[in-house]
Amino acid sequence: MSKKVVLAYSGGLDTSICIPLLKEEYGYDEVITVAVDVGQPKEDVAQAEEKAQKISDKHFTLDVREEFVNDYIFPLIRANGDYEGYVMGTSIARPLIAKKVVEIAEQEGAVALAHGCTGKGNDQLRFEAVFRLTDMDVIAPMREMNLTREWEIEYAKEHGIPVGVTTAKPWSVDENIWSRSIEGGKLEDPGYIPPEEIYKWTTAPEDAPDAQIIEIGFENGVPVSLDGQKLGGVELIEKMNIIAGTHGVGRTDMIEDRVLGLKARENYEHPAATVLLAAHKDLEKLVLTRAELKFKSAVDEQWSELAYYGLVDEPLYDDLNAFIDKTQERVAGTVTMKLFKGSVLVLARTSPYALYSEELVSFDGTSIDQKDAEGFAKYHGFQARLYRKFVDKN
Repeated sequence: MSKKVVLAYSGGLDTSICIPLLKEEYGYDEVITVAVDVGQPKEDVAQAEEKAQKISDKHFTLDVREEFVNDYIFPLIRANGDYEGYVMGTSIARPLIAKKVVEIAEQEGAVALAHGCTGKGNDQLRFEAVFRLTDMDVIAPMREMNLTREWEIEYAKEHGIPVGVTTAKPWSVDENIWSRSIEGGKLEDPGYIPPEEIYKWTTAPEDAPDAQIIEIGFENGVPVSLDGQKLGGVELIEKMNIIAGTHGVGRTDMIEDRVLGLKARENYEHPAATVLLAAHKDLEKLVLTRAELKFKSAVDEQWSELAYYGLVDEPLYDDLNAFIDKTQERVAGTVTMKLFKGSVLVLARTSPYALYSEELVSFDGTSIDQKDAEGFAKYHGFQARLYRKFVDKN
């Protein structure tokens, strides 16, 4: 019987050289590749499919963009998903990709699952958190063989595998509809200033056009319209990436704490994510109570850490989502924003669930008798005053 392994395939250098390695070094008879479309550029998906059909034994391309947006990105927006300033495009996609690889492996009767992640990054953990839910073997050639990028490039040349990276420009790029990450080469030096060439989604802020004002509509905590036009999730995010990217919005250059404890320099582009997360968070402040906002900030932080780690099958992840989803029933309305040379500014917000009274808060309003606040003021800071009197006496 043929010994089959299913490989999570991107078309990049790492996963491409995994195909011959799985046969030469691990003895598998058949290598089946799975490319999962979570919003990469169409040409990248097509190139990956074309390459896989040439060098693998069997290939599947799965379009899961709708599922990715509805089941992964929308929950991220509701949770104000953010890990140390990173909008988590790569991390939130990995569990879905891994689940689809497992589905194909079960369908094809494979005995093993493989990925092209290194032993230094986070993705190995995200893939394997899903892979190890099965009884299949898990193979990680990059990690197990301790490979370097230079060795991989030479190995690919020897095996006639076309690759887009060189030792001169060894950028490692990962894209989906939510974000684009760029790392590797000189970018690994935190003191190195990135060249403009690494950016593809965003205009240099200084070259961006004049300001543009947009309006985003929300229902149940997720964006549903742009400038009054109802749009599906995928279309809305794609349009927002173009609009915000044109204005230079959504660049992040950061030092990130990986799961293993290593600090890494990471560069990201995420125009739509920057705008939509800012709008959502602002709208929440209008409709949720102070107590809800305070508690939810802790929930959001815990949610983001689990999502960053790839632990979406952790029971706590479901528990957190249950609370978040309940709060989002009232997160509906519109947020008006200005995009200008790399910045995004909230100008206005409205909601039928607003916990806001213009009459009560206005300096000109008379609905509240200001004298009523005097009693409250007498007890505000009461314990501190007692403490200070005690300290002064001693």
